[in-house]
Amino acid sequence: MYKILVCDDEEGIRNLIAKYAKYEGYSVDTAENGEIAVQKCRQQKYDIIVMDIMMPYLDGFSTAKEIRKFSQIPIIMLSARGEEYDRIHGFEIGADDYVVKPFSPKELMMRIDVIMRRVANKKTEEHEIYENGGMVIDFTARKVVIDGQEALLAPKEYELLFYLVRNKGVAVSRESLLTDIWGYEFFGDDRTLDTHIKLLRKHIGSYSSLIVTLRGIGYRFEG
Repeated sequence: MYKILVCDDEEGIRNLIAKYAKYEGYSVDTAENGEIAVQKCRQQKYDIIVMDIMMPYLDGFSTAKEIRKFSQIPIIMLSARGEEYDRIHGFEIGADDYVVKPFSPKELMMRIDVIMRRVANKKTEEHEIYENGGMVIDFTARKVVIDGQEALLAPKEYELLFYLVRNKGVAVSRESLLTDIWGYEFFGDDRTLDTHIKLLRKHIGSYSSLIVTLRGIGYRFEG
């Protein structure tokens, strides 16, 4: 049974998520602000965090940043705003997913399930390394080095890069990326994929041109 920490300054939202999560068989703990969430994460072990962005004392971005200093626990961010800046900033600090309010509790539970199944099913693999000039990708260690400097990617950026590299030279459709990496439908909004590709290109610097956009199709990694 997974243990979820729900962090939101609105009691109604906390109770709603807790109600659906318990129905799905999850154990739930709550925090009304970011400071309490950080404190609880230091004291207890959770499997995933669902956290609002707009909170008093310590907002969701700052809270996630603090938690990332000592834990790689999956984080789903909640926001009443859907601006690209919020999505990009959330993914940059290591959020695994981003849900815009008002949201469907059932969809949120589905997203939690997808993330937790991916974590649980992660298999031990042989040490695998890809090199292209100054780019070194260590799949096993989940590490990317660009010209001698480690690139710190968000969780989904690692998965995107690994997926594209393992399918190098192949035209990969947007639908395949969304299905195989996120594992759920985007209900007509696939801007999340575009945001992650943009961030990934930024983080791999001069090697960004290796990720080729195929208009109307998807992407191809050339290397």
